[in-house]
Amino acid sequence: MIQGLGFCVIYRAKVHPDKEARYIAAWSALTTLIRQHRGGLGSRLHKGSDGIWYAYAQWPSATARDQAFSLPCVDPAAQSEMDDCIIERLPEIRLEPMADQLVPVSEQLAGGRPGHGPGH
Repeated sequence: MIQGLGFCVIYRAKVHPDKEARYIAAWSALTTLIRQHRGGLGSRLHKGSDGIWYAYAQWPSATARDQAFSLPCVDPAAQSEMDDCIIERLPEIRLEPMADQLVPVSEQLAGGRPGHGPGH
């Protein structure tokens, strides 16, 4: 485990094709509020080539995530909206960072790495 990288989880779901925009909006609202009020470190939402939706979320620790999820939902309406879009939830995958070579997109776009900024 790498100290300082926290704890990560992958959430997976099959989403109704005609409800994808609603799913993204509800996920975005919940993720923002979890960052602001529950200590989450953010998340990225992906749609896989297999049609499954993946959300990669980072937390300071497994304990912080468990404590956040033990509290009432930060936005029950957004949670209900997101749930309505889901055909099937797949089991979450808990991850413990072991090595890190990920460069934030914002760093690349700001030209933080020679040869990797805009126009390269």
